Amino acid sequence: MGGAGGGRWKKRFLGWLKRARFCNCEELEDEEWAMVGRKGSQFVVNSRPFYVNGFNTYWLMIFAVDASTKGKVSEIFQQASSVGLSVCRTWAFNDGGWRALQKSPGVYDEDVFKGLDFVISEAKRYKIRLILSLSNNWEAYGGKAQYVKWGRSAGLNLTSDDDFFSDPTLKGYFKSHIKVWYDMQAILCLKPDLHIRVGHFFRPMKHCHQNGPNRMQDVELCRIPGQCKIRWLRPITARFMGNLKSTVLTRVNSFTNVTYKDDPTIFAWELMNEPRCLSDPSGDQFQAWVEEMSMYVKSIDQAHLLEIGSEGFYGPSSPDKVQFNPNTSVKQVGTDFLRNHKAFAIDFASAHIYADAWITSTVSDAHLQFTKTWMESHINDAENALNMPILFSEFGVSSKDGGYNDSFRDTLINTVYSTLLSSIKKGGGGGGSLLWQLFPVGTEYMDDGYAVFLSKSPSTATIISLQSKRMDTFNSLCSWRCHWGCKKKKVFELFMHAEM
Repeated sequence: MGGAGGGRWKKRFLGWLKRARFCNCEELEDEEWAMVGRKGSQFVVNSRPFYVNGFNTYWLMIFAVDASTKGKVSEIFQQASSVGLSVCRTWAFNDGGWRALQKSPGVYDEDVFKGLDFVISEAKRYKIRLILSLSNNWEAYGGKAQYVKWGRSAGLNLTSDDDFFSDPTLKGYFKSHIKVWYDMQAILCLKPDLHIRVGHFFRPMKHCHQNGPNRMQDVELCRIPGQCKIRWLRPITARFMGNLKSTVLTRVNSFTNVTYKDDPTIFAWELMNEPRCLSDPSGDQFQAWVEEMSMYVKSIDQAHLLEIGSEGFYGPSSPDKVQFNPNTSVKQVGTDFLRNHKAFAIDFASAHIYADAWITSTVSDAHLQFTKTWMESHINDAENALNMPILFSEFGVSSKDGGYNDSFRDTLINTVYSTLLSSIKKGGGGGGSLLWQLFPVGTEYMDDGYAVFLSKSPSTATIISLQSKRMDTFNSLCSWRCHWGCKKKKVFELFMHAEM
């Protein structure tokens, strides 16, 4: 619908949408800011579909630690919000090295934790949800290689970085890291109604802060019917109780006073960024790790969604699907899209899209065709083989590629968006996408070639904003049960047509 009439219709429609969806009713806003869930192959919030238009900015926690860079966190959230982006994926790890969150196994820097507290609070301020990744396949920010270094320092005989997935001690290190996020679920009973044993008597925790000048007697958490419904733990000392206070109980966000496990700002947890296990092409070792770690997470936090962080490569379990891989070698990286995502505790699928890294570093129309085919195959599998949504959690193109220009980047982004919209119109499993990556002006020195600076890229910003409007329109007009069976489908289609 073009021309002046189309413009007037568009303004009237958007005005109606703003009144219907974005009123300043505090009660409505509180209701809407609920935990993201999943029903079948759709994300849902308050029983409505939640289709995602989002972005990656991995360095937020590190920037939030330093007063000189902290403002960039707010700036990128403000810019993302201005174009309607609703989800950000970022790192909740930094293992060893500069500004490490985890300085050594189980030892954390509280200042860095406070940086992440700030990131979460600012995301909520701008109505942006977070996917928090817990580890890295690559050496940047420590990753599995750092866990192996810690293991070797402890005297373990480790042969490769892939021992991260199989060595019991290293798996224990990672579980301890997860516990820093999740122990609140099991131990947050350290509230006034918790009963502990001091000597031969069970007493409420609030009466047991002192027992002697510097320490308690042997203390034991208990299970009293109707009181603390947690497992028995071994006797613990006052020193250990103090450590719990400083590393776990303070993960009540220092800015919002909301515990991470209860915060709807967190969209999901991610086990690892782009995991690979090259030492075992069969995929058995990595599959066992996914099953173990995902069940461990879910045994402690059932409220949040959980995903793997997969790149999406098809593996040995689906020989008929390997034709969709970008090249033959990725079948051997030890991951398996379908098999991995059938792990019981995984809530949604993830895949990345990097034709320029996987096929050739010179951009061409072949990259666009691959992107469309790759997405359609994964959306189909998410709906029919996995019965879960899929999030294309990284996609982009590098300005360092041969033949690159901003016009090609815009075309690639439009290809991703239009392929998702084809799924959305059918109520399908294409849950959304996250652009890699959004940077504010002043961070050019960190650009890996994929950074998008919205203030310098008006055409890209317009494309992103339009996609956000489409997603918002769908999310606000339709309930989960509808699957576009209602009359509102026509309204949405008219809106899409008018904006094109």
